[in-house]
Amino acid sequence: MPARVLVAYGTTNGSTARIAEAIADVLNKEGLAAEVLPAPAVTEVESYDAVVVGGGLYAGRWHKHARRFVRRHRRALAGRPLWLFSSGPLDASASERDIPPVPGVRRTMTRLDAKAHITFGGCLEEGAKGRIARMIVHNGKGGDFRDFAQIEAWAARIATELADQGA
Repeated sequence: MPARVLVAYGTTNGSTARIAEAIADVLNKEGLAAEVLPAPAVTEVESYDAVVVGGGLYAGRWHKHARRFVRRHRRALAGRPLWLFSSGPLDASASERDIPPVPGVRRTMTRLDAKAHITFGGCLEEGAKGRIARMIVHNGKGGDFRDFAQIEAWAARIATELADQGA
């Protein structure tokens, strides 16, 4: 039976959900059984062999649903392989260099002994929710900065690491 991997995410406008789906697609193609769920919909993590958690970044903080998820499931997460990702920069910087996790995510990594974290570019386009988001788009600072080749390569590394562990 293939290893079961949960990919949970917190998002406001759907950009992070699409990243989570891309990660799960790669994991499934690599022979794992990946399931994608919005973080608030996850009731348990014990049935999964590994977990990937992602959240959009807003004003230097991880999305509230991602924060609540890791807090609510901290005991179970501490006992299994865990990877974290963030999405947010509205420029090409995440594709050009490694962006360290924001302080709250760094603390989560330490507390839960996460294997790795990566920051991907974000996406903010017309129709975005929230006054500030709409203002950013209106001022021409929005766009789609997600690098799906980078996302897929990171997911493939997770699959390889899980295969090497015999998960």
